[in-house]
Amino acid sequence: MNIFKIDASYRCGGGGLNRRNFQILSLLVFYFTLICLIYNAMGDYSCSDIVETAMVAQEMESGIIGDDEYNIYIDLTESLLYLFKGNELVKKYVIAQGKPSSPSPIGIWRIGNKARNWGSGFGSRWMGLNVPWGLYGIHGTNRPGSIGYRASAGCFRMHNTDVEELYDIIPNGTIVVVQGGQFGNLGSGLEILEPGARKSHVVEVQRRLKVLGYYNSSIDGIYGEGMKSAIIDFKRDNGLPITHVVDMATYEALGILPFE
Repeated sequence: MNIFKIDASYRCGGGGLNRRNFQILSLLVFYFTLICLIYNAMGDYSCSDIVETAMVAQEMESGIIGDDEYNIYIDLTESLLYLFKGNELVKKYVIAQGKPSSPSPIGIWRIGNKARNWGSGFGSRWMGLNVPWGLYGIHGTNRPGSIGYRASAGCFRMHNTDVEELYDIIPNGTIVVVQGGQFGNLGSGLEILEPGARKSHVVEVQRRLKVLGYYNSSIDGIYGEGMKSAIIDFKRDNGLPITHVVDMATYEALGILPFE
């Protein structure tokens, strides 16, 4: 089973996340703290990477969660979804998450659309997330035995009775924070990337390129023109063959390393 680390000189330190302490001044501060603690526990990310990730979060959102606003926190390590109102825990639900080959998207998202009986495989309710590189959501299931496992194509499955309850509580625009898990955005394997790719692997490459000063565009999981230029510049500076392909040698040069 492969797990991945970001090779770096400095490690984050200190602290622990108290889920009840969900009252935050801004999503930027919250996301910085959250990601720092995740990777402090894993020992696999640098503080500079985390600062950059917080910058990405600021691009995505800069609002404040009010005491009367619902928000969702999904812990992939435990396969649990926590519903909060302000900083108060309302309820927690067991979920199914993405398989190692199709990991669930880590980050800060919003509920962008809601629907009843969205499709036969999605149970009785659908709540779509605004993930830029793919179609992900919180939904019901016709496979209740999968709940609690890594079983989906990246979405978050819930028992139909649970998702119906959640659906009636939260409005469109609700903030959803996803963190943790054994595999992160890279899943169970590094994948060769070419221009036009839209997936979570692209997110990690974009983050690393941005930390290293090669990439200045949005971190959106889409291998577009800005990333093409960054990859060429990075490869040229590191003595790699000048192509747009992100191969294993490119991952290694970026410091994204597999280990057992």
